Amino acid sequence: MFSTFSGACRSYFLLAALVKSLWVSFGIKKILKACRTENENVQLSGAALCPGKAYNKKKKETWGVCIFIVAIDLDEMTFTFTELLKSISISVCTFFQFLKEVDVNMDTVSTKVDSTVSRLKKKYDVLLALYHKFERTCGLIYLEQPSSEISAELSSVLVLKNYWITFLLAKGKVLQMEDDLVISFQLLLCVLDYFIKLSPPAMLKEPYKSAVTAVTVNGSARTPRRGQNRNTRTSKQIDTDTKVIEILCKEHDCNLDEVKNVYFSSFVPFLSSIGVVASKGLPEVEVLLKQYEELYLKNKDIDARLFLDHDETLQPDVIACSQLERTPLKNNPDEELNHILPQTPVRAAMNNIQQLIMILNSATDKPSDTLIRYFNNCTVNPKESILKRVESLDHIFKKKFAEAVGPGCAEIGSQRYKLGVRLYYRVMESMLKSEEERLSVQNFSKLLNDNIFHTSLLACAVEVIMATYSRNASQNDGTSAETDLSFPWILNVFDLKAFDFYKVIESFIKAEPSLTREMIKHLERCEHRIMECLAWQSGSPLFDLIKQSKEREGQTDQPEPTSSLNVPLQHNHTAADLYLSPVRPPLSATSTPDAQPTATPQTQKPQKSTSLSLFYKKVYLLAYLRLRTLFFRLLSDHPDLEPLIWTLFQHTLQNEYELMRDRHLDQIMMCSMYGICKVKNVDLRFKIIVSAYKELPNTNQETFKRVLIREEQYDSIIVFYNLVFMQKLKTNILQYASSRPPTLSPIPHIPRSPYQFSNSPRRVPAGNNIYISPLKSPYKFPDGFQSPTKMTPRSRILVSIGEPFGTSEKFQKINQMVCNSDGQLKRSAEVSAAPKPLKRLRFDIEGQDEADGSKHLPQESKFQQKLAEMTSTRTRMQKQKLNDGNDTSASEEK
Repeated sequence: MFSTFSGACRSYFLLAALVKSLWVSFGIKKILKACRTENENVQLSGAALCPGKAYNKKKKETWGVCIFIVAIDLDEMTFTFTELLKSISISVCTFFQFLKEVDVNMDTVSTKVDSTVSRLKKKYDVLLALYHKFERTCGLIYLEQPSSEISAELSSVLVLKNYWITFLLAKGKVLQMEDDLVISFQLLLCVLDYFIKLSPPAMLKEPYKSAVTAVTVNGSARTPRRGQNRNTRTSKQIDTDTKVIEILCKEHDCNLDEVKNVYFSSFVPFLSSIGVVASKGLPEVEVLLKQYEELYLKNKDIDARLFLDHDETLQPDVIACSQLERTPLKNNPDEELNHILPQTPVRAAMNNIQQLIMILNSATDKPSDTLIRYFNNCTVNPKESILKRVESLDHIFKKKFAEAVGPGCAEIGSQRYKLGVRLYYRVMESMLKSEEERLSVQNFSKLLNDNIFHTSLLACAVEVIMATYSRNASQNDGTSAETDLSFPWILNVFDLKAFDFYKVIESFIKAEPSLTREMIKHLERCEHRIMECLAWQSGSPLFDLIKQSKEREGQTDQPEPTSSLNVPLQHNHTAADLYLSPVRPPLSATSTPDAQPTATPQTQKPQKSTSLSLFYKKVYLLAYLRLRTLFFRLLSDHPDLEPLIWTLFQHTLQNEYELMRDRHLDQIMMCSMYGICKVKNVDLRFKIIVSAYKELPNTNQETFKRVLIREEQYDSIIVFYNLVFMQKLKTNILQYASSRPPTLSPIPHIPRSPYQFSNSPRRVPAGNNIYISPLKSPYKFPDGFQSPTKMTPRSRILVSIGEPFGTSEKFQKINQMVCNSDGQLKRSAEVSAAPKPLKRLRFDIEGQDEADGSKHLPQESKFQQKLAEMTSTRTRMQKQKLNDGNDTSASEEK
């Protein structure tokens, strides 16, 4: 058996089957014991499982991975994940990477194992990020060498072990969804606040020392009077002991109200549950350790206590370490920041939340006066139904949030919902203003009384809030890490169909210019997921619309004709167009340029569904872009096959759309690619296709591992191809091998994104490496100013307006850089006209007149003067080009 063990990379499936057989015969305990003992021969069925010195590290890891796979598949996890890592002497990151290598043939690891690994990885990422933050924060709070009156034993227990174990226990008991980075961090701040107030002031650094001293003077939190009622004591402590939590929130850019909410709704009940609410000192370490041990053995996952020992099984790899580098320090006035440091996951999450709250500070959770005016202008006033809907969904959201996150987190969910309501009213008002300008009407009765429109708009607003708060610890690479609250969770909460939700996304983005690039990308990804699979689920209104489209003028009608594929996608539609399609309200219809007022109802044909037409155009575009990406990875040497594969792919989506029911767009794509290669005699195996596919962004292995074959029966994609896809399209596929292949489908026109990303830096012209970036996610400075946390490009002189600049040398260098372009941009002799205010930097664009900028105020800096000079007119620029050309000619003659 072991003579072929060196070829394990090619036969993990057989090895996993062997482990399963051994499992049944001997049990996991003996197998684990065998893996622990390298120098001991253990005989199983007459074969040496661990043959002494020949048993090397790689073989041990292989056995461990296979044991894990089988244990998950058989629901026989009689050991913890950490116990397994210890047995085979491997780290978490190495284990995950090795598991990926094991699944090289895509048939060893089931989707059940994939799901378990995903959960473990997310939990590990969150714990790692929080422990890094915990260590750094404790270093800022406690003195490294406290005064002699404080014992070393008390210091070590208080600062590290007691803190961390209490937090782990609180996190495990309070949160059902332990990969929520934001709530976990807020809970950590609650733990810090509790222990800081129990610490002797002599151990603390400022400003915590002064805060604790003030609390002690006003009424010590450590020595409450025994005669007081517990509720009275707690109430008084709440009133007088907020100084520490305020400092912690300010230092970490956390919202104070949110942290207080977590403290009183979750942390205080937790303390009560472990019997330490009225404690005069620290919780007993032994008691906490025992309770955490029970929790850890129940969950059978990661023993996070080992972070305290810097255990090798929990150490991140080099890449993870680079993502978790220390938070960038605020600018030192005496030092120049020469490079940009990455943000930690916690810092990035807090900054995103702060930016969101800043946007919504001016909004309210009630309709504004402007919205009330729109409501009053409606034939049927929608105000009462809107308010009732918002209130009803509030109760539903709180309940579902608490079920997903934890029973004590209902109020946290309510806070997030209220932020979503603010954004909902804000975007609604912006949409109505745009519609008023477009149609010159003020009566939007039909739209504003549409239940699906309002539910979709509110769901989109809440999704933006949830995505901002649900940033996972592993999102530094730009990918989206899903949590239990990730999209499409909100659709299930609001009982909303994905196709209806899709209608509002583009209008939502256009109506809210303050959305960050990350949020726009998130909503685009939601839209893509809807087009890929969610809109094609059974019960979706999409199938009814397609059926109506087919019946409109007989079976020859198509959801979207192929002739429109190479026509640029127009983005002039609005939410009203999509939600009121195919029948628009009479007032709106007569207000559009395309209206036909002379047509009678008897001669008018039923209007085509705008929402269906746009959906298919977007699906075609997404499908082609996905296909093109995969094609160039696999078939770049066969460019003639691309139009054939696309034609089959597009034909299936248009005419055999039932194949998409409860399936994924990429499944049809891979089958189309395999089918064309088959009939064209190009050697491309499904194994190679799925290997390349899983490396694409935003893909899931379940897409090719679990495909619907027939009702409630799933199998791999190759089984789907043979039993379903090929059976349905065999005649069409064989035509591509004949002398008269099908007519090729046009390649979709690939437009630029309709969304403007305001965060992109603008380059100052004239050839200098000077860029101006808009304000991004803020840090907080003592003087109230804010500065970006990221600046691009990575130049060596970074200046943020509003923060301390450091020495004057920065501006001198910038002035010198700008002045170097004087030979390229000659100043005009016109000195009478003052420059117009600059709204944005303009480049030499045809047809744009720019203000003359030759006159400057005495107090203006060189930098300001140069910005003004860049507003010269197009005529002057043309003259300058001519002069530059003459100068060049003269230099060449010399």
